[in-house]
Amino acid sequence: MLPAPPRTSSGRRVYGPPEIRSLEFIRRSRELGFTLDEIRALLALAAEDGKNTCGEVREVAARHLADIRAKIVDLRAMARVLTDAVQRCDAGEMPGCPLIDTLSASAPLHLVARRSRASRTKTRKPGF
Repeated sequence: MLPAPPRTSSGRRVYGPPEIRSLEFIRRSRELGFTLDEIRALLALAAEDGKNTCGEVREVAARHLADIRAKIVDLRAMARVLTDAVQRCDAGEMPGCPLIDTLSASAPLHLVARRSRASRTKTRKPGF
């Protein structure tokens, strides 16, 4: 992403303020989950320093935010499925291993979660 920095006679890399700023930019971008391609695009836009840069940066960030939100939805679905499977294991409600059954299911996670919630509510005893 950055040009190779100059080196001292002992082979140590020498970074000046602009390179340090770029490295900090890259580190912070990675902390926010931007891909290397997205970071390259952002660095290129930062180098342009033009009037339309902010709008283009916003588009990159908005797409990344949408990806993060989609991942959050997926992670919540995974958490529901695993929570249900672990609770069923803890409760000893079923013969065999509910977690293995969940992992072996061919249905997408959101359907597995919905099915397991439905079966759990059907088998609940009144008053619980």
